[in-house]
Amino acid sequence: MVTQPVPRVPRPILIAYASPALPAAMLGLPLLVYLPGFYAETVGIGLSAVGAVLLLARIWDGVTDPLVGFLSDRTRSRFGRRRPWLVASLPLVLVGAWLLFRPPEGAGAWHLLVWSFVVYLGWTMMQIPHQAWGAELSGDYGERARIAAAREAFALCGVIVAAALPAILPALGFGSESAGAGAALAAIAVITAVLLPLSGAALLAVVPEPAPARAAPIAVRDGMRVLLANRPFRRLLAAYLFNGIANGLPSSLFLMFVSHRLQLGEMQGMFLLAYFVAGLAGVPLSLKLARRLGKHRAWCVSMLVTCAAFVWAPLLPPGAAIAFVAICVVTGLGLGADLALPPAMQADVVDEDTAAGGEGRAGLYFAVWGMATKLALALAVGLAFPLLDLAGFDPRADEQPAGSGLALAALYAWGPVALKLAAIGLMWGFPLDRTRHAQLAAVIQSRAADEHRA
Repeated sequence: MVTQPVPRVPRPILIAYASPALPAAMLGLPLLVYLPGFYAETVGIGLSAVGAVLLLARIWDGVTDPLVGFLSDRTRSRFGRRRPWLVASLPLVLVGAWLLFRPPEGAGAWHLLVWSFVVYLGWTMMQIPHQAWGAELSGDYGERARIAAAREAFALCGVIVAAALPAILPALGFGSESAGAGAALAAIAVITAVLLPLSGAALLAVVPEPAPARAAPIAVRDGMRVLLANRPFRRLLAAYLFNGIANGLPSSLFLMFVSHRLQLGEMQGMFLLAYFVAGLAGVPLSLKLARRLGKHRAWCVSMLVTCAAFVWAPLLPPGAAIAFVAICVVTGLGLGADLALPPAMQADVVDEDTAAGGEGRAGLYFAVWGMATKLALALAVGLAFPLLDLAGFDPRADEQPAGSGLALAALYAWGPVALKLAAIGLMWGFPLDRTRHAQLAAVIQSRAADEHRA
């Protein structure tokens, strides 16, 4: 059977779909970077209490992922499957973020706990249906990479803005430099309160939502069994987990590596800016490479280039600012591929399920994907910090024991290189290429035509 070519998603629809990722990413960065220190130091709750509360919030976040994914797949309404979840998420995210980022006088651990739970629930209700909607927006192998790339480009813009705010606001006269994190959190709450409803309204009004396949729904346990039986999904998920840990290790150790190994702590902001701007440039580059090589090979080439640059980081002497900027730029370009290509391949593995008679379980697949993302970040911190402690490294000490600095550098760069090479080994011969996906698309189109005639 010859399949009809799938038209490109028009640019206005693509922009309307991708634009909510910018304010969403502006909220995501503070939850990881600014919030812990702000509540521990400025609000005065203390490190132990903040750590315990945020650990509970992350556990709650992991529990809600599969539940939201499963329920959003089974939602049936005249507005679609994904729209009701996005509408319901907006008040939770906006009110929760406003009260979390702008706490009232006397706010304590309970305030942080309650509104963290609210924000994480709203975040999950927004992110998983949004990603699943993008996977369903087109059935074309190449077009899905374009959709994911647009979403991640908007997200990177949000990260860049959020990362720059602590330095920009004092320069503009909004708050002192010492209150940079608190002023940034307040500004992010205001900006997202404006941008998220506007971009969400554009998404809901402009972007079409395809109807799901009419297969009979199945129970959660059976759905998880189907996921585990999907061999391309298992392979992609394993590679994504390896690469996620590889990216999480340098993220969690970045400040210590720059301050203690390179002795360039005052240049941390410049290095981060170079990395994220290069990541934004890497999104369209990875898209062009994917058109030429296929998505899985383009991702592998990107990871190989990242490894070739990153392997030199532990060998840099103190003060090697220019060389480290070059490493940040090259690895940042690889970040663009890491963000754009795996979600597009994730959309393809959902078609493996749909072609086999599935009901269109993109929400459940992306929920498991989200859990893998969070697990990778948790494992990165859980591995790195105990190993550094074992090596005798103390970030508060002026002098470190012999070998502890090398341990920091090795965990920062050589560990990620080994993990990325493992991911490349899994993905180089990935079976779900353009040809295989065309076969799946033909099966899905044939079944849809039969259902329409019925």
